[in-house]
Amino acid sequence: MFKPAPASAADVTDLAVKTIKFLSIDAIEAANSGHPGLPMGAADYAFILWSRYLKHDPRDPQWPDRDRFVLSAGHGSMLLYSLLHLSGYDLSLDELKHFRQWGSKTPGHPEAHLTPGVECTTGPLGQGFANGVGMALAGKMSAARFPGLYDHRVWGIVSDGDMMEGISHEAASLAGHLGLGNLTYIYDDNKITLDGNLDECMSEDVGKRFEAYGWRILHIDGHDHAQISAAYDQAVAETEKPFLILARTHIGNGAPHKHDTHKVHGEPLGKEETEATKKALGWPLDKPFYIPDEVKALWKRRAEELARAHETWRGQERDWLATHADKAALYQALGEKTVPADLLKQLAAAAPAQTDATRSLAGTILQKAAALVPSLVGGDADLGGSTKTPIKDSPKVTRANFEGRNLRFGIREHAMGAMANGMSLYGQFIPFTATFLTFSDYMRPAIRLAALTGTQVTHVFTHDSVFLGEDGPTHQSVEHVSALRLIPNVDVWRPGDAAECAAAWASALTHTHGPTEIILSRQKVAQPPAGTTAEDAARGGYVLLAETGGAPEVIIMATGSELGIAVEAAGLLAKDGKKVRVVSLPCLEVFARQDVAYRTQVLPAKGRRVSIEAGRTNEWLGWVGVDGLAIGIDRFGASAPAPVIAEKLGFTGPLVAARIRDFLK
Repeated sequence: MFKPAPASAADVTDLAVKTIKFLSIDAIEAANSGHPGLPMGAADYAFILWSRYLKHDPRDPQWPDRDRFVLSAGHGSMLLYSLLHLSGYDLSLDELKHFRQWGSKTPGHPEAHLTPGVECTTGPLGQGFANGVGMALAGKMSAARFPGLYDHRVWGIVSDGDMMEGISHEAASLAGHLGLGNLTYIYDDNKITLDGNLDECMSEDVGKRFEAYGWRILHIDGHDHAQISAAYDQAVAETEKPFLILARTHIGNGAPHKHDTHKVHGEPLGKEETEATKKALGWPLDKPFYIPDEVKALWKRRAEELARAHETWRGQERDWLATHADKAALYQALGEKTVPADLLKQLAAAAPAQTDATRSLAGTILQKAAALVPSLVGGDADLGGSTKTPIKDSPKVTRANFEGRNLRFGIREHAMGAMANGMSLYGQFIPFTATFLTFSDYMRPAIRLAALTGTQVTHVFTHDSVFLGEDGPTHQSVEHVSALRLIPNVDVWRPGDAAECAAAWASALTHTHGPTEIILSRQKVAQPPAGTTAEDAARGGYVLLAETGGAPEVIIMATGSELGIAVEAAGLLAKDGKKVRVVSLPCLEVFARQDVAYRTQVLPAKGRRVSIEAGRTNEWLGWVGVDGLAIGIDRFGASAPAPVIAEKLGFTGPLVAARIRDFLK
């Protein structure tokens, strides 16, 4: 077990705490923007954690056995940036001086893809909380696969806002249920929110709530170093329950006039209060961004200690692999998130030939993907029987068995999305989630953050349209596919047959710098015309049915379950003597990344364009052009059998053909 470092001399400790405070204050003053209250209030317990307990190596931010630190209260980002700079990460003092400025590595809220040492992107409150739970779950799963090799924890700082957002309740409940004893959160209990005192909007006993979730709790004075160290010692010793340290602190601690006020939460101190604070704490007025030599030496010693710990672990890793040769291949596969070079070919070969719903077709393909990619793990929101996503040859993950690959998130879509992000950021795993498409609304913040940070995670959404039928408009998605496509850096797949399902899963497992959404039907889909392949589909768009007798007069573009409608309508129009091409566009984003020559080959300039998708038409207007026709559903659905809905809303081959005839007139 990694042991904490000895406590520093009291005078150097005092200097180090003040250094954290004033680096944060000076950066916020330079930017004239930021949140100084939390860095000032949290500096004591943050210093003790980072200088004595947190196991990491600034030279190698990706050390597998490092502790993960999550600043869920991302508005206090200067606390983290100060600690990263002092610890020795590749974050210069000049970056601190350019806090919140264009091109800096010190944005207003921490971003994992941008700043070395930042484990996850935080700011939307509660997301970091759930990310950390996902990391702790991944840590337990890794330790179960490679027993005796790992000894690390997840630490985090959470705020009043994190505790109030609903996502943290979901994640805390699951963390307690699973007994994630490798997770410790420090609740910065300062009783102040952005607009005023906490008691104006929150009065429950947070400790009792977390006890009910199955956490171990401890109340401390967040400025008393002896209490802080004792709490951390207990947290490190705890292995059966997640640990919550409720640290009573004073926001803006040390500011003569703004201490314990909401004004210090989200506003710079200002010149006068900054000077008053420096005078009160005995800090030089004429040295902004000042770091005393004694403090530099302290952090240098700590970095050297951590480097030695890392080197020792690397030796243990070599010894472990030498004595566990049967685990070496799995260790490498998870460490590199290995995917076979011929993944698409193998998934296509596993694609079922029968007519079925795409949720079932994709579910069969998922089994093959799981066999080929050991990093692939995932779960659903209590809907595995409907989404067809459980991995059949693997057990469920429980607090007694973390070796499984099937995650039971329960009915917690908010936490599920954010925990999957945390699992992906942890390393080793490629997580997927599954629920109904209409509930993607609950997951949208997590999907957006995965897109922002380039985090690989796959979201399977079934029951994708009004054609799910009798459950009615509360469950019938109309706008959700368009809403997902609006998020930058998200690949949205809506496959219409087995080959396209194979292409979707192959793309998801090889798209390493962002999330992939796989949108699937509940109802059966028509068999495609002969000759379509997964290789065609992998380009995001291709000619499904070619015209005959010359250049196309009409190009019908469709996705998902509407492919069959498009093919039927094309056949009826062909009988009228029309030259009709049907183009399948299972992923607009992937198709848009193809070269111009290929896109022009699939969608030539000549020919009137028509789109067919059972959802909002807004986005398709750009694809059909000003003289095109977008056939969709710009209203909510209804509770009725799917064939009745299709007839009433005009989504049958004959009705679509009739609309196109009118359009061509």
